[in-house]
Amino acid sequence: MRRLHKLAVATAVVALAAGCGGGGSGSKASNTSVGNTSSGSHSPASSAPSSPAPTSSSPDATATVVVIKPAADTANADPASQIQVSVANGKLTSVTAQLSGGNAVAGTLDPSGASWTSADPIGIGHTYLVTAVAMGDDGKQQTATSQFSTAKPTAVFAGTYTPDNGTTFGIAQPVSITFDKPIADKATVEKRLTVTSDPPVTGAWHWFGSQRVDWRPQQYWAPGTKVSLHMRLDGVKSGSLYGKQNRDVTFTIGRALVARMDANAKKMTVTTGGKTTTLATSSGKPGFETWNGTMVVLEKQQDIRMDSTTVNIFGVNAYDIPHVYWDVRLTPSGTFVHGAPWNEGKFGKVNGSHGCVGMSSSDAEWFFNQVIPGDPVTVVNSKDTVRADNGFGDWNLNWNDWVAGSAVH
Repeated sequence: MRRLHKLAVATAVVALAAGCGGGGSGSKASNTSVGNTSSGSHSPASSAPSSPAPTSSSPDATATVVVIKPAADTANADPASQIQVSVANGKLTSVTAQLSGGNAVAGTLDPSGASWTSADPIGIGHTYLVTAVAMGDDGKQQTATSQFSTAKPTAVFAGTYTPDNGTTFGIAQPVSITFDKPIADKATVEKRLTVTSDPPVTGAWHWFGSQRVDWRPQQYWAPGTKVSLHMRLDGVKSGSLYGKQNRDVTFTIGRALVARMDANAKKMTVTTGGKTTTLATSSGKPGFETWNGTMVVLEKQQDIRMDSTTVNIFGVNAYDIPHVYWDVRLTPSGTFVHGAPWNEGKFGKVNGSHGCVGMSSSDAEWFFNQVIPGDPVTVVNSKDTVRADNGFGDWNLNWNDWVAGSAVH
């Protein structure tokens, strides 16, 4: 997972615990004329010479005027503002806005031709050149330009996202962003985050507190789906903070695998490729029951140390095992599926773990080799449903509750 700051490019034309735990005016206006009145007349009834009538000059009210904002030579334009071009007594025929380096900026031309507005905020620390061409009502063409730079505020926020670009995940994988600072204006930020897929699906964002937001489809992804996250946060303002990221990330959904562990039967079924395999298990003993509900594979490690103090287990139930093999992590709080040879004889018969799902070494190795991050593992007939924000427990919220967590819906 990486942080990246890069302005979006578009075309503008006219326009983790390791132990088992349970539960302006910068343009020049041309075609401006000055009107003069004629001199006054001489009165024949007077022998005194007459005084000439006063003259006046004023701009022609019908002159074409193009205005570009931010104005030319602005050095610290507000990153949250947009480029705005307007014309009086004429119509815009083309507007181009380019970043230093040549990348064009998307924008929208008003149907009347009276104005053009950039699609996105101008962002942090950029230099732009805007050129606008208008045709006046008098039939004369006018061109105006503005070159300006944007401010570089120090109060900024950024998000760490998953999945990463070019990766493959299981059918239950959400899109998740964790921000480095609390988000005061969730709706504004959420509107700048979109997820698209091929084939399209119904989905929504859900906020967990003020720093994490996840997007998941209503149902599990179909195998082979291409999913893209579009972050357009450069210059987006939330409270006193400015966003600094524009990012496009695409990942793929792999084959379908679903695992289901029954704590009463002490068995796990793993279904993939049209075949179901049953594995004997030993899950959490009384007082240390394995979380109920659906968890999503977070990562795999072949060998880790499991220390009960990392999951707040002390005293007579404490343990410290230097080498635990074939470890599939389900929650940050310390729930794994792993090999547990010390519980040989309990698999399929007795639940004797401190909250993890234990298996024989051979079964654990097989399971380890089958699963990938994003695969769902559902536990039934246990106790206490895993929290939705403990790893990716997103699927334990029904759809109405999930959508209710959006700041926009």
